[in-house]
Amino acid sequence: MNKRFWGFAAGAALAALAAVPASAHRQWMMPSSTVVSGDDVWVTVDAAVSNDLFYFEHQPMRLDAMKAWAPDGTEAPIENKSTGRYRSTFDVHLKQKGTWRIASVADMLIGSYELNGKTERLPRGTTTVNLAERLPAGATNVKTAEANNRNEIFVTVGEPTTTLFTPTGKGIELVPVTHPNDLFSGEAATFQFLLDGMPAAGLPVTVIPGGIRYRDQLGQMDMKTDAEGKVEVMWPEPGMYWLNVTTPQVEREEGEGGTPPPLARRASYVTTLEVLAP
Repeated sequence: MNKRFWGFAAGAALAALAAVPASAHRQWMMPSSTVVSGDDVWVTVDAAVSNDLFYFEHQPMRLDAMKAWAPDGTEAPIENKSTGRYRSTFDVHLKQKGTWRIASVADMLIGSYELNGKTERLPRGTTTVNLAERLPAGATNVKTAEANNRNEIFVTVGEPTTTLFTPTGKGIELVPVTHPNDLFSGEAATFQFLLDGMPAAGLPVTVIPGGIRYRDQLGQMDMKTDAEGKVEVMWPEPGMYWLNVTTPQVEREEGEGGTPPPLARRASYVTTLEVLAP
């Protein structure tokens, strides 16, 4: 059997699904607050892609797939959406007590095909359902990778709740042992990650504090999930942190009789966390 490497470029979509080196662009969301109080409050969120975390200098994050959920699981509207040259912004009206989820989730196929002697990328928006209709007549050597990209943040009104952490069974998901809105410097937090509903063992986890623009050292922490998909993070100081979990690139074997191999599974998880002083 021949070995083929199934890591296919698909612009920014693939970049978001790969392990991120120090100089790469990172997709992120920044809430105006992660913990608020009151009976009628709002949160404003900035969303962008940049080299320097939480600084606008590359391009805005698109809001097409952005959604918000109240603590009881009902979907809440994304209001006052605006996309500029370097960032997007929007508001969420927090009408319930407890922990809210704000997320952009994308399921897609990335890959390539050959046509008339040239290699072409799959069109943006291709899925397992519409793959056949997206391929032009005569396309050959079709290579695909299934991809799931989840970027989410959490905002708590009053006391933290865990209702919204029920897994969907799709992509990489966070199951908090430590609540993501209950983090303090000098204290360890434990998170569990699932991949398609199962403990995600051995996945690389990257944690980077904000403020890269104003220091010489990146301050990146690299870890891996254990056999139960858990990872422990010790927060060195207060501030905003970017956390990324990805599936590594893998080799896939060609199927018997020249049939295409199984789809390579690519998934990425991103969140922004606020760590408070004790």
